[in-house]
Amino acid sequence: MQQLIEGCLRGDRKSQQAVYKALYGKMKAVCLRYTKDTDQAMDVLQEGFIKVFQNMERYSGAGSFEGWVRRIMVNLSIDRFRKQKNDLILLNGTMNENDWSDDVEEEETVEEAYYDFKPNQIIEAMQQLSPAYRTVFNLYVFENYTHQDIADALGISVGTSKSNFAKAKRNMKKILLKNYGKTDE
Repeated sequence: MQQLIEGCLRGDRKSQQAVYKALYGKMKAVCLRYTKDTDQAMDVLQEGFIKVFQNMERYSGAGSFEGWVRRIMVNLSIDRFRKQKNDLILLNGTMNENDWSDDVEEEETVEEAYYDFKPNQIIEAMQQLSPAYRTVFNLYVFENYTHQDIADALGISVGTSKSNFAKAKRNMKKILLKNYGKTDE
């Protein structure tokens, strides 16, 4: 990978193409988790790779290159969420009041049943969540953000982050059970 990175720094198109092919699938999966459909995910993915290649000199080599690219994709997704949030607020009233509730509800008790869902089913269910729920869920579960980190990144309160996470989990469960049923082992 180091040779490809050096090639990208020189502006070599073949190196860029090889990096794109190597990371495409993983980064598409990251983008799908943050967006409502494949078209939006592809927009973020494309914008992300453009940003990666324009800013290659900023990669310090301290961590993994894949992790650096992933961070760019996640940050672009967060930026897109912030823009959507601001657009919804500006449109006055088109936003669902439950998306920004500060009410922290008690955690549901988790049934002891085992659910066997395929990754594509989980992604489809995540895409059905509201942007607020989907973003908080992804940041907490996949990016290991704390609720304070999420609150800071999204400009919401810690309570809203916790509430949205709890509601996202509950809604995911409902969507998965409704669409794909339950399988016990």
